[in-house]
Amino acid sequence: MFADISHERQQSLLRQRNLLALTSTGLGLALVVATSLAATRDREVVLLPTLPKQLTVTSAGVQADYLELVTRDTALVLLNRSPEGLDYWMNEILKLADPGSYGSLKADLVRIVEEQRGSDVTQAFVIRSMTVDPKGLTSEVSGTLKTFVGAQVIASDERRFRFNWTYRGLRLALSGFVQLPPQDKSKEAK
Repeated sequence: MFADISHERQQSLLRQRNLLALTSTGLGLALVVATSLAATRDREVVLLPTLPKQLTVTSAGVQADYLELVTRDTALVLLNRSPEGLDYWMNEILKLADPGSYGSLKADLVRIVEEQRGSDVTQAFVIRSMTVDPKGLTSEVSGTLKTFVGAQVIASDERRFRFNWTYRGLRLALSGFVQLPPQDKSKEAK
């Protein structure tokens, strides 16, 4: 009789052990699959709903729409300035700067601030066209740059600017900008 009870108890413990081993193996496999999916999956961040359309930023690269919106906002901040807001202007642009280019960008901006501080010269830029290259991380903006002294327009010129970008993690950062020479009108007509 004790042998029957002992045998029954051993069979019960054996079933429990086998069930525990099977559950542990299943959970281990699920953990391996979840870890591999998490490691190989592109990260995504949903951007603000105030944009004209839904955009996401992934670690796979920059979308042309996103680069265009960032270029537009950066160009408007960078190229519209007045002596009253120079410190704010410079700080806002430096927030967009790539850490590797921060020093050279700041030196360029400080030079602009020193030239404009204390004057009555204000600058306004109206974007006419824009091209973006998400693979090369560059963008070009063309438009009219108006220069004012007080309320009077002293210059109104067509200008082109190129913006260079870096993309690390999920952050698009400004690494440089330059004014380009005017385009040849005869080439545009062809």
